[in-house]
Amino acid sequence: MTAVAWAGPGIELFIDSPGREATIRGQLGVRTVPELRSHLQRVLAAGDGDLVLHLREAEVADATGLGVLVGLHQRARRQNRRLVIAEASERLERLMRITRLHLVLARVDGLHAAGPPPLGGGLPQMPPMPGQPR
Repeated sequence: MTAVAWAGPGIELFIDSPGREATIRGQLGVRTVPELRSHLQRVLAAGDGDLVLHLREAEVADATGLGVLVGLHQRARRQNRRLVIAEASERLERLMRITRLHLVLARVDGLHAAGPPPLGGGLPQMPPMPGQPR
């Protein structure tokens, strides 16, 4: 069930699966990030396991847009969770390659709550957190 969790000028956050999956539409930038960040932190706190963030219709306008993704990734790791970027736009993929965030942020194309990832494939494996068994 998808519900609008928050809407600001030029941006919307939809909850696709509480605590597990969300979609951002619009521009992530200096004007939208502060409030969006707090809503995303609540989404993260409401679940466990991977948090899949769909970004097909999101545009990262500036460094603060990338910063909110990095901050959410770090917060997820502290909660023994993983942020997974799904359906990133070509521009966002380019920005992640340029900044080398593609080596840090887990990404997947087309994953949605409608079904589990395919057997033997699915989400990329992240190295274990320090102090955790493999």
